Amino acid sequence: MTALAPSAPSYDHGVAQTRLIGDTIGQAFDRTVARFPDREALVVAYQNVRWTWSELARRVDALAAGLLAIGLQPGDRIGIWAPNCSEWTLTQFATAKAGLILVNINPAYRRAELEYALNKVECKALVLAPALKTSDYLAIVNDLAPELAHSTPGALQSKALPHLRSIIRLGAAHTPGMLNFDDIGTRGGPAQQAQLAELAGSLQFDDPINIQFTSGTTGFPKGATLTHQNILNNGFYVAEAIRLTEQDRLCIPVPLYHCFGMVMGNLGCMTHGATMVYPADAFDPLSVLQTVQAERCTGLYGVPTMFIAELDHPEFSRFDLSSLRTGIMAGSPCPIEVMKRVQAQMNMHQVTIAYGMTETSPVSTQSSVDDPLERRVSTVGRVQPHIEVKIVDTQGRVVPRGTTGELCTRGYSVMRGYWNDDEKTRDAIDAAGWMHTGDLATMDDEGYVNIVGRLKDMVIRGGENVYPREIEEFLYRHPKVQDVQVVGVPDVKYGEELCAWVKLRDGQSATADEIREFCRGQIAHYKIPRHIRFVDGFPMTITGKVQKFVMRQETIEALGLVEQKTA
Repeated sequence: MTALAPSAPSYDHGVAQTRLIGDTIGQAFDRTVARFPDREALVVAYQNVRWTWSELARRVDALAAGLLAIGLQPGDRIGIWAPNCSEWTLTQFATAKAGLILVNINPAYRRAELEYALNKVECKALVLAPALKTSDYLAIVNDLAPELAHSTPGALQSKALPHLRSIIRLGAAHTPGMLNFDDIGTRGGPAQQAQLAELAGSLQFDDPINIQFTSGTTGFPKGATLTHQNILNNGFYVAEAIRLTEQDRLCIPVPLYHCFGMVMGNLGCMTHGATMVYPADAFDPLSVLQTVQAERCTGLYGVPTMFIAELDHPEFSRFDLSSLRTGIMAGSPCPIEVMKRVQAQMNMHQVTIAYGMTETSPVSTQSSVDDPLERRVSTVGRVQPHIEVKIVDTQGRVVPRGTTGELCTRGYSVMRGYWNDDEKTRDAIDAAGWMHTGDLATMDDEGYVNIVGRLKDMVIRGGENVYPREIEEFLYRHPKVQDVQVVGVPDVKYGEELCAWVKLRDGQSATADEIREFCRGQIAHYKIPRHIRFVDGFPMTITGKVQKFVMRQETIEALGLVEQKTA
């Protein structure tokens, strides 16, 4: 490739021989089933699930009809609050076929976050697991909606959750006021089957089909609204980049509630006829290693902390990972040395790095299996097919190649907007259709992009995007807290951790454990600050703005932390 002149603009667009898919997820799913009916579609060892595409299709269609039978209609929102499991995947494809909008609820959410999410998008139904680790989902929901105990299943009338009618629980046990997931598939009859057949021809590829919550700098999560076209095509092109085929078996330990799992994983596999393999309900490095060996997985996904945990597991050397060929590391800045270890020690010679955000379905740039090793480990690759990227200065002007600016992206992958929030949508997507990522980046002469920082103060902890303002807003509720500022600081294990600078009210005293205990059970565990410093004030500018970069540097020095070199 001929190098561009140094003054060339930081703009690029992705080209491909394949056209964008103009189908709905349901249509694409049915086409894959027709092509590969007897190939394995889904393997979930811990649930004893091993389904072919035709078996998966039978269960998906039954569930879709059952959801219509309980009163849900196209356009209704249905939440899912569960870890990785076969029911998650059934729900993903069944809702797409029924024209329902699937709302992904983070399994780490607690009471306040769940209530906000369900009410923000007016969920009419909720699929939930009974529990995960130390989280008792049933207890949380019953606390939110005590009316459940005396409700007819499917006819909930709750003061706190006024739009919610049906709660569908996983598992064989029965809970008052709730429907059982396994029973839903038996409820659909000829009328619902006819409705599904009609929907197959009437649903549009640019209809909204998925809402994923992203933490907001205002302190409240925003519901990124994604269409069939958004996520179906992104899953397809991500899988194309790692050369996925129907012969591949992809190990997916990343959470399904996130784009990494449900789009890059599930939809990437579905569009290529590959096998989806879930090693456990939540990430466990040993289960990943066991599953890759037992299922002869050819691909593996993960955020850097997952790969580090696998590589450093004391039993790592006893596993045969020779079947691995490819995979993706994404979701967080990827340490260069970790990428090199993954290639050398896990046989993943074609591993790639992907970069994106929920609002862009998610991937905008990705390295190629053909890229030189140094490019693959030190950049986030080049722009994906049918997508444009540019890097701009603070005035919105495109900067020359090699110059730092904000990365913007445009194309099929950009979300419809934030659900019921036009103002926030306009803040994120400009009049020309460019999504402003808030990430600082450079583009070299050959179009390779490198993420060098963040325009705002978002923290990425172990692949989870955390906005300090959200934690600050919550900590303001503590009766002893007068003021609080939260920053991200380097962490060897998670990439970044949270540090809260807390200014107490006059005459008050508190301990770090007391502040953390206030958070437990109310906000997700990864949002609870690891480091807490009690201060008399914050570094400020003359105009009164808090200088978080100064706070971050002071914390690094005070705690003796070390910055990690990343791609």
